[in-house]
Amino acid sequence: MMWNKTEIAAGQPAFVERRRWPRISEAPICGKTTDLPELASLPFSTSNEAPGQQFPAWQKHMAPLIDAYLPESGQAGAGFAATQTVWNLEGALLIQQQTPAFSYERSPEKVRFSVIDHWQITFLRTGKTWTSVNGHVVENEPGMMEIRALGCPFYGRTISAQSVALILPCDLFADHGGLPGASNNIVLGGARVKLLADYIAFLEANLNRLARDDLHSVRNQLQEMIFHSVTPLVNGHATGDRSSEIGLMTRARRFIQSNLGSAELTPEALSRELAISRTRLYELFQASGGVLNYVRRKRLLAARAALADLSNGQKIADIASNLGFESAANFSRAFTHEFGYSPSEVRRHTGECKVEHIPRASKTSSFSDWLNTLGI
Repeated sequence: MMWNKTEIAAGQPAFVERRRWPRISEAPICGKTTDLPELASLPFSTSNEAPGQQFPAWQKHMAPLIDAYLPESGQAGAGFAATQTVWNLEGALLIQQQTPAFSYERSPEKVRFSVIDHWQITFLRTGKTWTSVNGHVVENEPGMMEIRALGCPFYGRTISAQSVALILPCDLFADHGGLPGASNNIVLGGARVKLLADYIAFLEANLNRLARDDLHSVRNQLQEMIFHSVTPLVNGHATGDRSSEIGLMTRARRFIQSNLGSAELTPEALSRELAISRTRLYELFQASGGVLNYVRRKRLLAARAALADLSNGQKIADIASNLGFESAANFSRAFTHEFGYSPSEVRRHTGECKVEHIPRASKTSSFSDWLNTLGI
């Protein structure tokens, strides 16, 4: 991998974070704290591997997201002491990470064959990173916030660093029309960013105390704070093919979300709305499993939310019909296949707890699983 001089500039300023948020003391919504399942997390460390196997272990672990490489001065046999913990906020992932120096790449080929097109927002506690997208290099350092679209190829490098990152589905911002397309590969600072960083530090300090009933409000708070931190600071004039594609996806998601109950929500209608060909539309949704699968998932998610709403007295069949499903039987089969439990099970549980307490039938026990199912 080739680097220019501006990309390999180094330096590692000291940075000490002070967390001043109070501890969470509110009682959970459903049951006692001891009765609720703990927040799911995936700890990872190379410490149990022999020194010569530590970096290969890190490469394998990160392969769903990036390809990792040792720096030119690095030696595989010297060891690579990396630690990472991924916390599943059920609609967002929070990643705490500490690594030695390494280089990384999300290649065009990896992007093409991946369903991962989320946003990644990174705060460095120590160290520096340099990341290039289409020849434009941005430098991240402590006190700043870096935003990157994982549906876009990039490469970069980091010196020894400690960080916390959020990986968020694009649809998290659908109610706002999405993040601006020009948000990709930028670094922001200022008072709004500091407020968001403080809130994330507060979450970090209380991750072991969060219950699943807290996650809905946590996601809403993150959604509002991120959107209102990013949007005023981003130049609204997106440039380049990828920014145009992000803008198209934002418009497509907004149109789909607004027309979930319409029988006229078809690829043809979406093509007309976006003023693009059907071939271009299918290319746009290739990473999301196709436009029809994307619409079906959004309808099923809307159905699950309706079923879990205590104030919604509609019958299951009526909810299915209002969201474009031809029959209750087809809806039930599709719902059970998607979530691992039936619509009636959601209704039975809503009297006690929120739908977040119903586990998926499939065990999402790896970083790859969590990335691939994020937002579904």
